[in-house]
Amino acid sequence: MHQRTIFDTPVVNTALRAFSLAYLRLAGWKVEGRLPPHAAKSVFIAAPHTSNWDLPYTLMVAFALRLNICWMGKRSLFRWPFGTAMRWLGGIAVDRDKSSSLVTASAAALRAADGPVQLVVPPEGTRGKTRHWKTGFYFIALEAKVPIVLAYMDYQRKVSGLGPVFTPTGNVESDLAEIKRFYAGIKGRRADQFEAG
Repeated sequence: MHQRTIFDTPVVNTALRAFSLAYLRLAGWKVEGRLPPHAAKSVFIAAPHTSNWDLPYTLMVAFALRLNICWMGKRSLFRWPFGTAMRWLGGIAVDRDKSSSLVTASAAALRAADGPVQLVVPPEGTRGKTRHWKTGFYFIALEAKVPIVLAYMDYQRKVSGLGPVFTPTGNVESDLAEIKRFYAGIKGRRADQFEAG
């Protein structure tokens, strides 16, 4: 069943898209790329993730590019009275008790989604400095049989958007090395907190 979100609510979407385009332009940001049809259902890497500012910018870029992004949250977040609002903001409840792992539950929710949907996953899993990327995003895409879109936010150049579409092969080490190469020159808001190498 399709759940209506802030991204496909007609009047709200139109208003927020106009606001997002105007704000990004005034702030000096450029948005690049577009989502190819075969990646309408996909996992987005959200990197670098170094600041609380990443979320509002990500939402504005999503409106600018007419995306339908979503995020996974534990079922308790969706209890009354916040459930409807959380789902409208793109949240998908994941029942960890009935699943062997969050990856399996996320992949199942992605497969079951009706229509285009892009699951946003920050690979670092934290805004703090980390050298180690979590591989959840990779295994969600592999299990759901969907591509990975290399989304980015380069604060140094003030450019955000969608990079290459990557199809996971199952060779985690080799695939991650290739993905990280794309992010090597991209600077987060707090550049010292992100390391793609």
